[in-house]
Amino acid sequence: MGTEYLLDTNTVIDFSVQKLPDRANEKLSFIIDTSPKISIINKIELLSFSNVPGQIIFFTDNAFVISLDENIVQKTIELRRKYKIKLPDAIIAATALIFDLTLITHNISDFKKINGLKLVDSYLIA
Repeated sequence: MGTEYLLDTNTVIDFSVQKLPDRANEKLSFIIDTSPKISIINKIELLSFSNVPGQIIFFTDNAFVISLDENIVQKTIELRRKYKIKLPDAIIAATALIFDLTLITHNISDFKKINGLKLVDSYLIA
């Protein structure tokens, strides 16, 4: 079936403002067109700006949004205890781990210490 991805908030924003390198932009365009997945936390973050661009609203309306369930909650608790990371990052990481998704983010440093979490830098994906 191939690798499936969870898109971090910074990835969606950078893609929407065409900030990414061409090769990364092409890969993300394919992912967004075929199987965009975000955590409920990403949706909250993306829609919490005072002036949300229409393309972000369209994206969140069409992306597969993974809500919190008991498995994600328990994994989030485990990650927070073990790694002392911020709650939103723990929820995003837990979501990726539970669903066996590779997290695409430019904030690699926020997640790199989490064992088993597959990461790709949004600027280096090709």
